[in-house]
Amino acid sequence: MTKSGYPYPPDEFDVAVPGGAPVGVHRAPRSGWSSAWPFLLVAVVCAAVAWGGITLLSGGDDPAEAQGGASTSASPSTSASADPSGDASAEASGEPSVEPSDETPQQSAEDLVAAADPAAAYMVFNRGTVGGLASTTSESLVSSGLGGATFSQEADPESAPDLSAVDTSAANTIWYGDGREKEGMAAAALLGIPEANVVMNEAVSGSPEAVWLFMYTEPTG
Repeated sequence: MTKSGYPYPPDEFDVAVPGGAPVGVHRAPRSGWSSAWPFLLVAVVCAAVAWGGITLLSGGDDPAEAQGGASTSASPSTSASADPSGDASAEASGEPSVEPSDETPQQSAEDLVAAADPAAAYMVFNRGTVGGLASTTSESLVSSGLGGATFSQEADPESAPDLSAVDTSAANTIWYGDGREKEGMAAAALLGIPEANVVMNEAVSGSPEAVWLFMYTEPTG
């Protein structure tokens, strides 16, 4: 565009400057933020790069989490050693642990006698070769609190009830009637007769006595 076709009046930007400097070029003054933000951007980028390097070197885990995991993994051994049950220490020392027993403790002879009917009658048969065995056994029962009406029979074994169903070892044996188990067990405990030799028999249920005793050897109780 020629100067003759320039539609605007001349102003200070149309004045020629010695040395050929540009005419009409102006730069607005720069603010402090525009000067500082490039430095801040560089600092943020550097911090991000440094953090990424640390994370990469630590295997991708947060260093704080890695430290916390190490302390957590050490806790089970501590709790095992402090177990109040003492199983771990017992195994280490080689001592067997004590297991609770499920067996019901046997009642003493005194408890069995106390639970028996003190007025129950007993019949004692001498089935062995020891003289007076039935009488001495009867006396032992009475002196121990059993046998309100105890009888003894020193007759020939053939006159006693048939024991062929249970008499396989010529051992002292007790028969008790229906509902008289307590009396039979009490007599067995006093005389040292095994529980396996104490059985219920219908023959006794129909007799006046609560218990029949068949003695082959002297009592061990």
